[in-house]
Amino acid sequence: MRAQLKRAEQELHRCSRKIDGWDVRDTMPEDLVSEALRWALAVRWPPAGLIVHSDLGSQYTATRFKALLAHHGARQSMSRPGNCYDNAHAESFWSRFKAEPLDGGRFPGLAEAKLEISHHIAYYNAEHRHSALGYVAPNHFETQLQTTSQLCPA
Repeated sequence: MRAQLKRAEQELHRCSRKIDGWDVRDTMPEDLVSEALRWALAVRWPPAGLIVHSDLGSQYTATRFKALLAHHGARQSMSRPGNCYDNAHAESFWSRFKAEPLDGGRFPGLAEAKLEISHHIAYYNAEHRHSALGYVAPNHFETQLQTTSQLCPA
């Protein structure tokens, strides 16, 4: 199941590093990344103009994924071959996940994988401190950001 976990894409709110949507399956069907994006859109309700960073995987070039982006007024930023920087935050999360909770091993099954991933993402959003965020967790950073923006009139 290791290869599927690498591609069990999540939508990461780049400003706060928060994970908003994810999906994992036994296989890599075309709608894997669409489901993660739908989840993230339901959580955030972003305005038109959202930029979705991705790699060149076939799930991201699929007609239905592109239609989902268009329906929500989102734009796709797709890395060129050999250029991983657009999707670097997401790739960093998965590489750390594989090194920490997964510890290079495998899950016994899909149900265990989903449970462990959901626990890890909850921890990551609530407690994992990021140097890029002033050593606070994504949820805390977003609360600080919201409070600050409310204090500064537009």
